[in-house]
Amino acid sequence: MSFDPETIRAFEHRGWERAAPRYAATFAHASGGFVAALLDAARVGVGTRVLDLACGTGLATAAAAGRGAVAVGRDFSAAMLREARTAHPALRFDEGDAEDLPYPDTSFDAVIANFGVHHFARPERAAAAAWRVLRRGGIFAFTAWAIPAENVAWRLLFDAIAAHGDPRAAKTPPSGGDLGRPEAALAILEAAGFAACAAGRELREWRLTAPGDLVGSLRQGTVRTAALIEAQPATALPAIVAAVERAALPYRRGDGFAVPIVAILAHGAKGGG
Repeated sequence: MSFDPETIRAFEHRGWERAAPRYAATFAHASGGFVAALLDAARVGVGTRVLDLACGTGLATAAAAGRGAVAVGRDFSAAMLREARTAHPALRFDEGDAEDLPYPDTSFDAVIANFGVHHFARPERAAAAAWRVLRRGGIFAFTAWAIPAENVAWRLLFDAIAAHGDPRAAKTPPSGGDLGRPEAALAILEAAGFAACAAGRELREWRLTAPGDLVGSLRQGTVRTAALIEAQPATALPAIVAAVERAALPYRRGDGFAVPIVAILAHGAKGGG
């Protein structure tokens, strides 16, 4: 399938509208573990003016506000914003794209995106928009999932699908942002004009009650991976889940499971500083 930004945007929008009601109870338990490191990279503290792009249910927006920052969340999914406003009624959430920001130049001290940039149809445009609304010395920081080869959670699923299903079953549009390696994230920042750029891997554990919850969370709380799971033949799904459950046994911790997950954390400054 050829690259078409509007097709990618429509695909992502449909997916997040669908995932919104279940996100906080499912996939947020994986993505939320990286919020503190993201805020640290963006130097978020008391009085920091923060724009949280692809804010979803408002996890990072609320965490920034909890540090005393003046935080604004922005997302293109009305369903996600309903969840955010319900969970955090005192905070401001704006609906709209990350590639076209309506805020004046130099409005913010920090722009953050927790696992949003790789979902944008044109992440380079979002980075350029972030650069414009930042003050001189302001920080743009974002996270993206590392490649599946480095991410046990996805590898368990993809190996199970390869063995019992069809890895090519989902006819999804190509991703707008392939940011699973530090050098790819750095390229986005540098192309937008950011200085003092850095990117590295952050390791966390995704805590699950049962390994089958991994498949359920990815199916209910993601977009691209959910489409792959949904596209599997119904007769194959029990074998896929069983294979994931067997492969996850080494990650048992007490009465639950702790599956390693890895993110790329990247950041850069406008004009240095």
